Amino acid sequence: MFVLVNLKAYPCDPVAVAGAAADVADESGVRVAVAPQAAHLERVAATGVETWAQHVSPVDHGSHTGSTLAEATADAGAVGTLLNHSENRLRLADVDGSLRAAERAGLETVVCANNPRQVAAAAALEPDAVAVEPPALIGTGTPVSRADPEVVTDSVEAAAAVGDVPVLCGAGISTGEDVAAASDLGAEGVLLASGVAKADDPRAALEALVEPLR
Repeated sequence: MFVLVNLKAYPCDPVAVAGAAADVADESGVRVAVAPQAAHLERVAATGVETWAQHVSPVDHGSHTGSTLAEATADAGAVGTLLNHSENRLRLADVDGSLRAAERAGLETVVCANNPRQVAAAAALEPDAVAVEPPALIGTGTPVSRADPEVVTDSVEAAAAVGDVPVLCGAGISTGEDVAAASDLGAEGVLLASGVAKADDPRAALEALVEPLR
C-alpha cells in the first residue's frame, strides 16, 4: 500500500511532518510520501521522505508566469505529483497536458477523480494511478470505504476496464482501519490530508495508519 499525505495549505510544519513520515516509512517498510506546498518542496525533500508536488501546470519552459513547471518541481526534489484534486480542478485537456509535462520531467502521477466514471476517463489518459475522492467526504473523517464502499470497488473495476491503472482511495481516511478497509476493497493506496497534517502528533497518526500494513 502507498500512503500519500497531502499537506494542502494547512498551517503545519511541513519539515516536521516530512521527517516523521520518513522515519515511519523506514521503520515500517511502508511506502509513505508527502506532498507539501511548492515553496516547501526542497526543504521537505531534504528530510529524505518521498516528496510529491500538489500540482504541475500543463506548460513547458516559456512565458508562463504563475505556473508550476514540472521540471522545477523535479529540480526541487519531487518524484511525483498530484493532479486534478477536487480543490484544484482541471479541464480534461489540461489534465492531459499536465500528465505529459510530468512525464517529460520524470514525475510519477496520481490523477484525482470524484467517482467511477471520472476514474475511467482519468485512467484512459494513462497516469501512474488514479485516486477516487468524493468531494463531500473530504476532510470529514468519514472514509468513502465506510460511507460508500461501492465507489471504491466500482472505481477499481472502471480503471481495470481501461488498463492496468492502480486506484488509491481518498476522502476521510484517518485511521489504520480505514487503510485496511481500502485495501480490502481493492485500492492499492490511500490519499489523505487532515488526518496527518492537522493531527496534534503527526508521527503517532502516521504510525497508526501503517500499523495494519506491517
